[in-house]
Amino acid sequence: MSTLRDLVEEHTSFAPADVEHLHRLAGEWQLISDLSFADLLMWVPVGPGDEYVCVAQVRPTTAPTAYQDDQVGKVSGGAEVAHLHIARTQGRIWREGDPVWYGDTPARHEAIPVRRRDRTEVIAVVGRDTNLTTARTPSQLELNYLTTADDLAQMVTDGMFPPPRHPGETTSAPRVGDGLIRLDAGGKVTYASPNAQSAYRRLGWPAYLVGEDLAALSTRLADDPLEGTDAGGRILAALRGEAPGRKEIDARGASVLMRALPLMPAAVPIGALVLVRDITEVRRRDRALITKDATIREIHHRVKNNLQTVAALLRLQARRAPAAKGALEESVRRVASIALVHETLSMSSDEAVEFDGIVDRVSFAAAEVAASAGKVRIRREGTFGVLPAEIATPLVMVLNELLVNAVEHGFDEGQAGEVLVTAARHGRELLVRVTDTGKGLPPDFELDGSERLGLQIVRTLVAGELRGTILIHPGQPSGTEAELVVPMAKR
Repeated sequence: MSTLRDLVEEHTSFAPADVEHLHRLAGEWQLISDLSFADLLMWVPVGPGDEYVCVAQVRPTTAPTAYQDDQVGKVSGGAEVAHLHIARTQGRIWREGDPVWYGDTPARHEAIPVRRRDRTEVIAVVGRDTNLTTARTPSQLELNYLTTADDLAQMVTDGMFPPPRHPGETTSAPRVGDGLIRLDAGGKVTYASPNAQSAYRRLGWPAYLVGEDLAALSTRLADDPLEGTDAGGRILAALRGEAPGRKEIDARGASVLMRALPLMPAAVPIGALVLVRDITEVRRRDRALITKDATIREIHHRVKNNLQTVAALLRLQARRAPAAKGALEESVRRVASIALVHETLSMSSDEAVEFDGIVDRVSFAAAEVAASAGKVRIRREGTFGVLPAEIATPLVMVLNELLVNAVEHGFDEGQAGEVLVTAARHGRELLVRVTDTGKGLPPDFELDGSERLGLQIVRTLVAGELRGTILIHPGQPSGTEAELVVPMAKR
């Protein structure tokens, strides 16, 4: 399916600012569709004739759609789009005409010309098509919805809707069904939907909202006076014709997200539209997740401290048992490599780590082992990226064993050389190579038959924890190369 931008660029020569305006309108028009109980279709003219192409469509969540099939990409002309042509050429909202039929579905056509705020010419037309099969009782809710929809449609024609986008603001906002409040020019509530009334009752207001000064009421209800003043100020800003950003109000353990929009048909401020959504449960879950994350980070911090204590005890034991010093020092390095992962996780907000820094620290520790025997340099190429803890912990132990094994057994006494660690992602696999320029493998070397504890650890972790494969073979032109393949699929 082509995007709005693709279709506009294919069929028109619109300026980038025009395309951006249509994008912003398509990002906000669900509000008008729900208030209108109607489908909205965005049509742009094709060439100098009377043909139009549909570049975007939105269906109402408050009523049945008029179109079972998607209309985006459809090119129409002649009598089928006569109402669009009238709206575009005359620059006014078109509401005349009899119902039309789409198969067995009767629909009412309307056409709304689209302008930018800084231009007078019409750049597109929004068709507002209402499915007439479902008879509606003209309730207070429906009448307020339709009246507000008409006001916003006129603002589209005037170039006053959609409002400017606030930097950093997410697209998630209260919808019509979440709660709608309509204010008059003085800021008094003239209508509040049942969900909006319920949201304010959660904040501590037991009475009906109609007739209340919503800005003053919101200011009084908020637990934090500064937060309340800010919320009230945003409602007053909307009454002045501005479009403030969204605001959360917290009171009595409840949280309500509020968005205030000015109502200015024909550039005359007549009041404001306030959308509200009760997000109490959402914020409760957010707080629970934050608490859980903090608890997990504290656990990782304590595991890291305990591992460091174990390493310190092993060092102490190594000093008192010279015969076992080498084996105990190897155990210290293994414990320390695991502690690195938990240290990183203790500072992370999730169960994943930036692995490059861990590899660099393990490489530095392995290079210290080589310093006593000769000048062996360890460096890294490529990036491991972010790895989940379930992969990072066994992988850091494998790399620690391969690096220490390379610097301890791959070079003769006093021999200089290099150990290179390379990493790359190929699809859903991580490919790691550890290559050295040392003396190479013994002629009869077999990984599966090796009696070295380090290589046994490597073989066990790769096959078990990592569910990967490892090959160790002679390097080119000399030295040794270990190739490790780790699947990144979710465990």
